[in-house]
Amino acid sequence: MPVDRLLPSDEAHDLIDLVRDVGDRLLEPIVDGHEKAETYPEGVFGALGEAGLLGLPYPEEYDGGGQPYEVYLQVLEELSSRWASVAVAVSVHGLACFPLFTYGTDEQKQRWLPDLLNGRLIGAYSLSEPQAGSDAAAVACRAKAVDGGYSVTGTKSWITHGGIADVYNAFVRTGEGAKGISCLLVPRDTDGLEFGRPEEKMGLHAVPTTAASYSDAFVGADRLLGAQGQGLQIAFSALDSGRLGIAACATGLAQAALDAAVDYAKERETFGKAIIDHQGLSFLLADMAAAVDSARATYLDAARRRDAGRDYSRAAATAKLVATDAAMKVTTDAVQVLGGNGYTRDFRVERFMREAKIMQIFEGTNQIQRLVIGRSLAK
Repeated sequence: MPVDRLLPSDEAHDLIDLVRDVGDRLLEPIVDGHEKAETYPEGVFGALGEAGLLGLPYPEEYDGGGQPYEVYLQVLEELSSRWASVAVAVSVHGLACFPLFTYGTDEQKQRWLPDLLNGRLIGAYSLSEPQAGSDAAAVACRAKAVDGGYSVTGTKSWITHGGIADVYNAFVRTGEGAKGISCLLVPRDTDGLEFGRPEEKMGLHAVPTTAASYSDAFVGADRLLGAQGQGLQIAFSALDSGRLGIAACATGLAQAALDAAVDYAKERETFGKAIIDHQGLSFLLADMAAAVDSARATYLDAARRRDAGRDYSRAAATAKLVATDAAMKVTTDAVQVLGGNGYTRDFRVERFMREAKIMQIFEGTNQIQRLVIGRSLAK
């Protein structure tokens, strides 16, 4: 059932209508086949770019949509309610545009940002390493200064859209300590850059997640974003926005699970009436609905703080924590509502449950979100 959204403008309402049409026409008919076969949906991201959905929170002067984050996140939620893999990849693409837009020079933005925002290029975010996940300061992939740029050697991991995306925000070590990390915008066809086979994940099967191996890969100095040694500042500021994207995706996934559970509960009968009319089951559905509504309200609060230019780091961590924990609970309860059917792959809710788990992990585990919130309380 469509969510009754409170949007700031008629333009935003029209945009949501467009997203629903694209989701129902383009995503809904093919999601089950690609997720079951674990195949990449060729052409989908190009179509989303043509519809103007890949650069919504960025200025129109760079081919962006000029939309407030409050609206952009609700677009992500709508996409995720149809196809979580695609919505997560769209969120990561938006995250990958952030360092270039926020820290890039005017020349760099003019050169690369329009093609990223209109979808001719797909971006990816490459921060994690085998021994540097939650501890981003432990990055070891090294970029040695050479004539005209950097020679990069090392391994990055857990890259959404790895091997398919056209450019990668690679956070690499150019010095020692936390201030010895820099951000490079690396093209996919760089000599010396190779991608591993896709990870065999629990969910989100349609979009690959891979490692990347750099072996004396040359990256030009013109692809350094921000100042040398500014990488962690860039990474963490981008992650505040990225966490809101994941919160919206998690809410959309939870909404899809709730809708599936309600539809099933209206049709399934026991003891002479639909199971939704049994109080025990209706209370479970009510708790699921309250969790979805709370998740949405939490991420919208954080988005409105961001749009108002206020500090939103703690609010972003709270939104990511609340929304992804809610998605895990709601999808698990949806399986319970469907009973034995929910445990089979004939119904989507088992996939929703598998997809929800990763949302508690990436863009900073929910333990990291608690750390961020706790530190804000201590200040």
